[in-house]
This record gives sequence, C-alpha cells and structure tokens, in this order.
Amino acid sequence: MITQKQRRTEKSLCFKHYYKWILCFSLTLYFLASFFIDHDQEDHPSPSSPLLTNPKPKLLASRVMFESKIHDHTLGFAPQRPNIRTDVFNNLKIYVYDLPSKFNKDWLANDRCSNHLFAAEVALHKALLSLEGEVRTKDPYEADFFFVPVYVSCNFSTINGFPAIGHARSLINDAIRLISAQYPFWNRTKGSDHVFTATHDFGSCFHTMEDRAIADGVPKILRNSIVMQTFGVTFKHPCQEVENVVIPPYISPESLLKTQKNIPVAKQRDIWVFFRGKMEIHPKNISGRFYSKRIRTNIWRRYGGDRRFYLQRQRFAGYQSEIARSVFCLCPLGWAPWSPRLVESVVLGCVPVIIADGIRLPFPSTVRWPDISLTVAEKDVGKLGEILEHVAATNLSVIQRNLEDLSVRRALMFNVPLREGDATWQVLEALSKKLNRSVRRSIAFL
Repeated sequence: MITQKQRRTEKSLCFKHYYKWILCFSLTLYFLASFFIDHDQEDHPSPSSPLLTNPKPKLLASRVMFESKIHDHTLGFAPQRPNIRTDVFNNLKIYVYDLPSKFNKDWLANDRCSNHLFAAEVALHKALLSLEGEVRTKDPYEADFFFVPVYVSCNFSTINGFPAIGHARSLINDAIRLISAQYPFWNRTKGSDHVFTATHDFGSCFHTMEDRAIADGVPKILRNSIVMQTFGVTFKHPCQEVENVVIPPYISPESLLKTQKNIPVAKQRDIWVFFRGKMEIHPKNISGRFYSKRIRTNIWRRYGGDRRFYLQRQRFAGYQSEIARSVFCLCPLGWAPWSPRLVESVVLGCVPVIIADGIRLPFPSTVRWPDISLTVAEKDVGKLGEILEHVAATNLSVIQRNLEDLSVRRALMFNVPLREGDATWQVLEALSKKLNRSVRRSIAFL
C-alpha cells in the first residue's frame, strides 16, 4: 500500500523531471536563436557598428568625416590566370635560371621571407615560374631576357629590426660566376639582358644607410643588367645608375582581402589622418644618422596632441583595419623614400599623403599618382593640418573617386599566379619596352 509520504515523493520526482525537460528545451532554443542571430550579423553587419573602437573621439569639425565612406570593393582581380596572347608583350620570352636552392629556396625556411615588405623578389620569381608556355620559356636560346632568382632581401630585416644585408653582394657574385660558367648567355652581353631584383631600401647599392649605399654604389658586375628595385628618385643618384624599373613593395593580397572582407558596407571613415609606425622622439640613432631626416619626429611633435591626427608608434597586427577607416594616410620617408603604406593606402581607399622629396613611384603610366595621392614637401610638414583641411574642402571627393579605379589597385599587387594588370604584368610590360637589349631580336634583324 502506497503511503501519502511516498505519493508526495513520486510527485516531487515527476516535477523535477518535468522542470529539467523544460530547462533543457529553453536552453536549446536560446542557443539556436543566438547562433542564427550571430551569423546573420556576420553576413549583414550593421553600418552603425564600428569596426574597431577608435581610441580618439570622432571629430565633427571637418565635413570630410561625413563624405568619406568605406566602399564595398574587392581588389578587382580576375578569378583565374589570364590567357596571355603572344602579342600582349610583343611575344616577350623570359628564361628563368634554375639556381641551387642556397640562392633562393633555402631562404624560404623563414616564413617572413615570403610575406614581409621586401618579398616582391619571391612573388615575382614564383609568378614567372607559373607562366610556362606563355612568357616563360624553357629554351634559353629563344629567350629575350634571363631572370636570375637570387633572394638578397629575405634576411634583410631581422626580428629585432636591425638590418642584415651583408650577404647580398657575395651571393650575387656567386650566382653570376655559376651562370657564366655553365651558360654562354651572360658572357655574350656582359649581362645586359639579365634581370635581377633588389627590393630593399637603396636597391642595387645593397646597403641600408644612404651614405654607405652611395659610397659603395652599384656593383660593377651588375651595371650592365636590369634591376627591378623598390628604390627610385627623380634626381641623379648612384643607386639608380643602372637600367632599372621601380616596382612596388610587397603586401600580401590575402591580408588585404581579409581586411576588406571585414569592412562594414557604407561604414564612415572615422579617422581623419592616420599613421602607425616608427616615430622617433630622439631620431639620431646609434649610427649617428637621423631617421626619416627627422620628418616623422616633427610630425609627432607637431601633431601628437592634435585630435584630428591618429598617430601611433606601437606595432599592431591589425593596422590595415585602421587604414580602411582613414581618410588620409601619411606616407613619410623612413631610411629610404618608399614605404609599404603606399600600396596599403591605395588598395584600401585611403588617400596617400606622400612626404618624401623627389620620390619616383612605381608604374606611373598605369598608376596616375597625381590623381590618387597628395605630395607634401618635407619642409612643409608643419603645415599638414592646413594642407589637408584645404584638400578636404576642395577636391577630396575627386581623389577618392580616382582611388576607386580597380586597375590602379591591381597594378600594385603581386599575385601567384600572375593576374591581368597586376604588378608582375606591369613588370612584363616594362621589359617588353626594353627589347632592344634582346640578342634574339637583334639576330632576327641581321
């Protein structure tokens, strides 16, 4: 016989089971709802939600804040490698030397070699290798040019930031001795149809400090060759006293695509003037030289407390997201005139403010730099605020529309494999205009 106490116990157990079932069901509904809400927000981000919290308050003083939007653009690359017709580059043919791995592949053991700002030498090599049957030929006797893949910049900047490029000249000398001993092509022209890369501060002078670079000059063994280099100036300079093509520094296309993917559509650019990087308070370093000719120091001292300027000296892995939020991006010289910020600013739609007197910029026939950037003389950095306010009030919208040209963005990016209009494409176009150096062409006219 069941007692009243037992009935109460059974009733209590039944209620507990029922309560647990209700609790589980409610929690399940909650997590499912949260899941779908979160994913919907990821797919359709709210225009009002900021990409990052801006550490400085948003200014209302300039109408540029309201006019400048972050547009939903991709980098504009074709989905696959283009079919290069023989007439695109005047039937250009390049032979790529297969050098021992100590000249190139061994350096790739360091991941930074393929990804830092000097990695154009790696990307260009890989892109040329991908063009077999089109521009690249395996028959050296039908080649117009000979690409010598020596990675001299891979170990250029060590983890602690100190340059290490003492190996460059000896490495190039060893490579030239090898190819001149095994092939007849170097000796027949003294290297005039051979192509090298020099993707660091002062290019083919192979030194990080300008005074030393000038004193050393271009190695005699390279002076007949063609050098693809990131360094270039509009005035006479020993480090460009060689046939050269100015190319952009390397920025990973994957990193830029990732940044663009995370930009909210129609998000306002809430940073007016942006710079993040080395800004020495006491610019004279241990070498006795002044970093950035004191330009960055002057910017910091003049505008470090100006709420219109977002200046940061600390490193930040996600700094590209700050570029994507900015209207103007400062691109002052460092040790050398050029900077990776030039590429990042253009691709992410921030107006580059170039502060490097006499800089020669890459691919000017494709990238019309005066239409997409501002140039401020080094002596005028103290007037930056006035200059940028004037631009904001006059022709900013025109510059921003010009920046939206996808062909400009493509031209500054190295891709593997090559894509139509990209930086490797621009290099091939530049070489196709130097075919007077081709032995194959000269023989054909005899």
